[in-house]
Amino acid sequence: MELKVFRDVLPAAGADCTAKAELPLETELLISDYLPPVQRIVKCFAKPVVLQKQLAPGRLTLEGYLRCTVYYQGEEGAGLCQTEQKLPFTKALELPSFAATAWTACVEGQTEYLNCRAVNPRRIEVRGAYGLVVSVHAQLSTEVITALSEGGIEQKPVTLAGVRRAATLEKLVTIEGALTFPKPPAAILDITGTAEVRELKRMQGKAVAKGVLHVLCGWRAEGDAALRSQTADLPFNQILDADGLSEDCRCLCVLEPVGFAAAEGETTEDGAASTTLTATAMLRLSGWRPYQLQCVADAFSTRFETTLTPQTLATESLLCALDETTVLRGSGPLPDAGAHMLACFASFGPVSLTRQEGRAVLTARAVVSAFAENTLGEMECYEKALDYALPLPADLPPDTDAYPECWLSVQDLQCASAGGALDVSLTVRAEGAVLARQTASLVGAVELGDPLAPADPEVSLRICYAQPGEELFAIARRYHVSPGQMLAANDLPDTTTRLDEARRLLVPGG
Repeated sequence: MELKVFRDVLPAAGADCTAKAELPLETELLISDYLPPVQRIVKCFAKPVVLQKQLAPGRLTLEGYLRCTVYYQGEEGAGLCQTEQKLPFTKALELPSFAATAWTACVEGQTEYLNCRAVNPRRIEVRGAYGLVVSVHAQLSTEVITALSEGGIEQKPVTLAGVRRAATLEKLVTIEGALTFPKPPAAILDITGTAEVRELKRMQGKAVAKGVLHVLCGWRAEGDAALRSQTADLPFNQILDADGLSEDCRCLCVLEPVGFAAAEGETTEDGAASTTLTATAMLRLSGWRPYQLQCVADAFSTRFETTLTPQTLATESLLCALDETTVLRGSGPLPDAGAHMLACFASFGPVSLTRQEGRAVLTARAVVSAFAENTLGEMECYEKALDYALPLPADLPPDTDAYPECWLSVQDLQCASAGGALDVSLTVRAEGAVLARQTASLVGAVELGDPLAPADPEVSLRICYAQPGEELFAIARRYHVSPGQMLAANDLPDTTTRLDEARRLLVPGG
């Protein structure tokens, strides 16, 4: 009798690889006429903004721009000033060649080195490199055996649960609003922001994200070297096209500001100034659809010799979602005990997942750059490195691999000088998800061979001495007996799959 094999398709975890690359930075920044000339370079920063990712066999191509920002001390008491430049790049990374039905690529990195010098009061030369770390994770639709019948076949089922990656979207969006200053600003030093997605509606093939972008602006008034801060809230409402998304998907939506532009507005009668603000942000949307599928983990025939071809695959599940806030604190001596703090910034290195004392922990390195004026009237930059560690809210089984899809942002940053030391308090928000990959052993193919030898008619009773922990299915396969017959012959509950203790079993069919 012919064996019947039933199959279905499972979204198995596919390739999992990491690539590293270097983005060279070599440019000259010309100081505009409306900015003060350069007296002293204070600090230079570089940050990549990836606009497009294209995956081809054996290659991942990144397109975007490298944002180079230089802070300097202006001449004639102008105080701390800033200028920046965007440098377009296209970078091709070599990857192992693999097939994929869905994939995602997380791009992180950190500055390797930056050398910045003033060629003259109106020209700055920057040389350096930024190191990229790209993690690529794929899913691949894989055929599995879900059931067997006929030919005296017995099967051991297993239910695999996981998520299918339904949508992965990255879109550059523009949010407009206004900043109101108590008096017209002579210079805007820096504009940063944090976003809050308050509502996400999922529909078939679409999503609507609503929230607020909180903006913080550092500026300086005319004739005043002191820095001031101004805040504004910009609401946003973005409609996203995401093929494959549906209402039953679990979703992650994160908005990361990548740039701001301010245009001078009108001045009111009371002296207040309104500035038109345009924010550019990367909106990231990920959607996963949960699934469960019963597969065949083992099989044998009670009538024929059976040959099995094993199949090993990994399933991908959503271990936990992240929206956690952590406060990091640190302190260190200042070269100049009388330095006066002006402003501070923070950047993060690549995020990794490690095990500490048996628990999974999200880790990263944060670097705080504090700008200060020393007792000689010179602008200096002091740095303090802080270690970020966030224990996951869910346990990670020892035999499970996991990877994060998350983004770190600065919610609050305070720097102060006291007693000749720099005291730093950094509030970090982690948004994202952690996905886990677990390996399962299945039956990939089954072949029935010659009929089994008939049972010896002189043997009326067979007895098996089973050991603790033995599986009932394995015992039944050893004697080519149905597991159901083993349960009935030994008055065992129908749910018995493994023996808790040693016992003598009767083997039917003898």
